Amino acid sequence: MDPLQQAALLYDELDSLRPFSKDDEQRIMQKFRLDWNYHSNHLEGNQLTYGETKALLLFNITAQGKPLKDHLEMTGHNEAINWIIEVLKEERPLTESFIRQIHKLLLKEPYEVKAITPEGKETTRMIQVGQYKSAPNHVKTKTGEIFRFATSEETPAMMNDLLTWYEKEKETKDKNAIILAAEFHYKFIRIHPFDDGNGRLARILMNFILMSNRYPPVVIKTEDKENYFNVLQLADAGQFTPFVDYIANNLIHSLELMIRGAKGEGIEELEDIDKEILLLSQKIKSKPRKIEVSKSRDSVLNIFDTSISKLYSTFLHRSSTFDRFFYEKVVNLYHNDSQKISGGDKFERLRKVISDYSPQVNKIRIIVYFSQAIDLDMYEFKYSMVIEIYFHQTYVFFQDSKSRQICRILYGEQLSDTEISEIIGSELKNHKEAIENYMDTQSNKNLKKPNI
Repeated sequence: MDPLQQAALLYDELDSLRPFSKDDEQRIMQKFRLDWNYHSNHLEGNQLTYGETKALLLFNITAQGKPLKDHLEMTGHNEAINWIIEVLKEERPLTESFIRQIHKLLLKEPYEVKAITPEGKETTRMIQVGQYKSAPNHVKTKTGEIFRFATSEETPAMMNDLLTWYEKEKETKDKNAIILAAEFHYKFIRIHPFDDGNGRLARILMNFILMSNRYPPVVIKTEDKENYFNVLQLADAGQFTPFVDYIANNLIHSLELMIRGAKGEGIEELEDIDKEILLLSQKIKSKPRKIEVSKSRDSVLNIFDTSISKLYSTFLHRSSTFDRFFYEKVVNLYHNDSQKISGGDKFERLRKVISDYSPQVNKIRIIVYFSQAIDLDMYEFKYSMVIEIYFHQTYVFFQDSKSRQICRILYGEQLSDTEISEIIGSELKNHKEAIENYMDTQSNKNLKKPNI
């Protein structure tokens, strides 16, 4: 499905869930703010880790050994986000003074940076806040060429034209808000109106436009920096559609996250090493748990109803992230090594098997099988996302398709949202890496083919 169409369907689903509870809304927006602050600054070279960002913004704890500038950038960016969230309630128009005010919040105060004179000599220059650039800020590309943005003399007129264009476009009937936000981001970057902070500001303004249209913000991950810059460069070469699709695909991720949050489901994504270390720390510090319940029909059914059912439904929902790559998807359930569940509601039939034969059921396998890839170069690629659940005599443990034990719980306990996210996140990573490895292999094969 086209990313814009998929985003529209998810938007409708999200809209049907409004209004959210106050607790869910606060939980979702805190997640977006932390991710947005961390990734947008990290894209520009900020050194604070995700954990340090969270400690700074939630508890005002500074990171030892990290530059003061990195702390100021993070708190300034957070103030800018909080300000536009408040401004959105007032339906304030997007103007040049509005943009300059965000820039002031973002950079906070003037500072010096190293620079090169037109004669090639090293010097320093002052970065002003809330003011358009007074000197060229062209950049050198990987090929050594100079990519030229608007000159300081051209900038005021071009910014006026940009805002005039925006006001006209947003009033255009049936104008897609995602395309409008992506276009504004790109046009702003091409002007590069300020001495510094243009990338962060472009993403803030893009999200202001999206959020004005009741979409969640887009968070461009720091680990996806190369793809982000690649589609921007394609837009520079006149190919704008890949950039729109890139923004739309990232928005799909935000919509899915917001939908989960609106339904009261877990929204944590264990992709950052700091989160994994935090989880490990929590496990190590937790008090030893006393084994009070052992395996029995009732204890297995309790685990099934309170934890496995939620894990199953969340796994199916999250696995749909990969639907866009394949024509075929099949969900299968097995108990023990090879006993396949078939016919009717598979999950309910599996519950009946457990209810009837719980002492003999030692293992459950949930398999989501993808085949017939949409991309021609991947057509022969097939993949099974697998979660395995083992019923030990005193505990239950969960592992991924690579036979890695992700977590375990005692009978009588329940999987937390964090643990469910960790189990599923492991399989999402496995699937993504498998696709990347396959594509790399195909690319290498194509490179080795002789030219005829």
